[in-house]
Amino acid sequence: MPRSGARGGPQTRARILAVANRLFLERGYDAVTVAEIARAAGVSSVTVFNHFPRKEDLFMDRAADAADVLRAAVRDRAPGVDPLAALRQTSFRLLDTRHPLSGLAELSLPFFRTVAASPALVARARAIGAELQATLAEELEHDPDSAADPALLAAFFVAGYTAVLVETARRLLAGEPASTVQASHGVRLERLFTALRDGVTAGS
Repeated sequence: MPRSGARGGPQTRARILAVANRLFLERGYDAVTVAEIARAAGVSSVTVFNHFPRKEDLFMDRAADAADVLRAAVRDRAPGVDPLAALRQTSFRLLDTRHPLSGLAELSLPFFRTVAASPALVARARAIGAELQATLAEELEHDPDSAADPALLAAFFVAGYTAVLVETARRLLAGEPASTVQASHGVRLERLFTALRDGVTAGS
């Protein structure tokens, strides 16, 4: 979300984001400056930073969406469904719809190429993972029906999901058909949740 007082509102934010993504995909993340993005979007650099505190956020803009997805999985699950089952349902829903957070959306391949070519984006991706782990742990901590250790479950889930996502990215970058990668993604997700159920939450 933009900071309080950010000029231009959602339309300006969307325009900045569209311009930034186009330039990053065309020329590579590290070759594009915030000043160039601002000029192409018809705004000042200050306005860009009002909406996106870090340059990396201009490309990796789904961190807030991912946090919301994790919170909703825990908070909005159906009665009788434990948090791990809710996370599984959410993960497979992302897969089935080829949501961007699954790594299987139409633009995932150029996204992965751009991230892989930029140490700054790789570092930001790791930082986002740590932030998401903290978000999930906090949500589980405050969930009265969660029997598992919140910190352990959050750590293993985020690490496991990241491993699945990285392998999906590697196989897409290697040129494997999207349908094959999608099927493999589902198999690895199932293995992840079996391990979490039998390990982290067993006996809790």
